Amino acid sequence: NSECFVCGLQEACCDCGCCGSDGKTYVVGGWSWAWWLITDIQRITLEIMTLQPKCEDVETAEGVAITVTGVAQVKVMVDNELLGYACEQFLGKSVIEIKSVILQTLEGHLRSILGTLTVEQIYQDRDRFAALVREVAAPDVGRMGIEILSFTIKDVYDKVEYLSSLGKSQTAAVQRDADIGVAEAERDAGIREADCKKEMMDVKFQADTKMADSKRGLEMQKAAFNQEVNTKKAEAQLAYELQAAKEQQKIRLEEIEIEVVQRKKQITIEEKEIDRTEKELIATVKRPAEAEAYKMQQLAEGQKMKKVLTAQAEAEKIRRIGEAEAGSIEAIGKAEAEKMRLKAEAYQHYGDAAKTALVLEALPKIAAKVAAPLARTNEIVILSGDGGRVTGEVNRLLAELPVSVNALTGVDLMKIPLLQKMINPQA
Repeated sequence: NSECFVCGLQEACCDCGCCGSDGKTYVVGGWSWAWWLITDIQRITLEIMTLQPKCEDVETAEGVAITVTGVAQVKVMVDNELLGYACEQFLGKSVIEIKSVILQTLEGHLRSILGTLTVEQIYQDRDRFAALVREVAAPDVGRMGIEILSFTIKDVYDKVEYLSSLGKSQTAAVQRDADIGVAEAERDAGIREADCKKEMMDVKFQADTKMADSKRGLEMQKAAFNQEVNTKKAEAQLAYELQAAKEQQKIRLEEIEIEVVQRKKQITIEEKEIDRTEKELIATVKRPAEAEAYKMQQLAEGQKMKKVLTAQAEAEKIRRIGEAEAGSIEAIGKAEAEKMRLKAEAYQHYGDAAKTALVLEALPKIAAKVAAPLARTNEIVILSGDGGRVTGEVNRLLAELPVSVNALTGVDLMKIPLLQKMINPQA
């Protein structure tokens, strides 16, 4: 058979196995199953443990014997591996025994560190001294699964009044530290007292909870009985209402059938009314509309045909006018060609004197056309530093004149002897 074991919030349980098994299970603030009378269940506290290490008449680095007391807060670490170390070291031991082991370890480290410092270093910088002790002792207690939460120096004194000779200020500082140590001790005592009161209240709350659970069970049984009675009443009422609903449903079905018959008759009447209305619309609206549409269609086709014939007549008119204009242009062209042909034949019978006369008659007209743009010019200034250059420009213009006349009239002035003499006197 198996049983359930529960661990409190401030303790850990170790299931050490059974029948020679090496497997171990750790439970922190929870529950688990174990074999009854076979499995070994052991518990270890997780509460904070307050220690007061004390080293009496320990010689410092200068050989002065002093007594040092401190206050340390330690607890078992809950990490699975470190918790295993703590269980290996302390399972089966009471809290007092665990405190004794840790206290001896702290006192040993405290004693060894005191031998390396002077009285002034210990007296004037207690925080550094406490941090050094915590730093040196932490690895050793850590291998036992113990964590040092805090370590403070409570008191430092001697029997040879060495400290009192350091001065009033140092004495006051020592007294202050002593007061702090006392206050911390009182605080720790108050914390412990509060923890005890809390445990007492937890037990009281558990008892009250059990009483409330019993009362709740009684109320739940009463409620269950009342629920059963009410269920039967409700079932009877529901059966009555269900039967009444079935009867009402039958009545409603009959009413629906009557309504369906009435609706069918109404639909038949409405269908006949729709047929009558449709025929009336066909006679009064559709037929006249179709006649009007046919009329509009015929009118549109007539208008279309009219426009087509009008366009064809207009096109024929334009074609006839075009043909007449083309004939006229052709006749004029033929007349002009004949005129030019006759003029050319007449020119062939002219002698050089006649051609010269014609050219001379045409030259004033050509000159007038060429000089027309110059008619609006008041004066022409030819800029030249050389007087002979102006004469050369005039000669160049006269030399280019026959070429221009030949291009315009087809008459080569260079072949007329009179003009040859005018242009080139040396020839």
